[in-house]
Amino acid sequence: MASVRLTWLGHAAFQVEGAGKVVLIDPWITGNPRSPLKSPADLPRADVVCVSHEHGDHGFEDAVEICRRTGAVFVSFFDLAQKAQARGVSTVGGNVGGTVPVVEGVRVSFTLAFHAVPVVGFVVHVDGVNIYHAGDTCLFSDMRLIGEKFPLDVALLHIGGYFTMDPADAARAVELLRPKVAIPIHYGTFPPIDQDPQEFARLVGDRARVVILQPGQTFEYTP
Repeated sequence: MASVRLTWLGHAAFQVEGAGKVVLIDPWITGNPRSPLKSPADLPRADVVCVSHEHGDHGFEDAVEICRRTGAVFVSFFDLAQKAQARGVSTVGGNVGGTVPVVEGVRVSFTLAFHAVPVVGFVVHVDGVNIYHAGDTCLFSDMRLIGEKFPLDVALLHIGGYFTMDPADAARAVELLRPKVAIPIHYGTFPPIDQDPQEFARLVGDRARVVILQPGQTFEYTP
């Protein structure tokens, strides 16, 4: 297994590079006050774009624009993928419990998430590395099953509270998921979700390595 590079694009948006491919997750750029990019056009390449749900702060519109421009494959649950397909992009639509091959070297598994609208989480499999993106969700006990089914290298976990898990619930999620590395996301974008990522790190303790990124910063994971 080769190393995988993860770049935080602010809020819940990530760029994952591995296996010679570029995967974007919830790429909200337009109007994102924490994005290090000025527009989606600042992302010159993408092969796969995953969108967890349709709320504006998770980048459906930007994802469609990116897919049109780059030829990337749009990945989401079936109904949202159908909506993207109607906008003229290539799509793969799955659902919770399924794993889909998308492009060579990249598979995506769909996991439960609980929110106000239809939503999924993802386990993105890149070159043998398993990266979990929780989607907007509360803490739920079946996270333990996700960690058992997919031994997780990296977990991207929402800590903002108010709409999703807060630091305490996200730290409990680490206990259930058992990732090697946990990266806090979805905080500090708006006043209601201001949180201290150091509090998350304190609560996680020695259960996982906590990596706190700044928007635009990259973490290279080597198994």
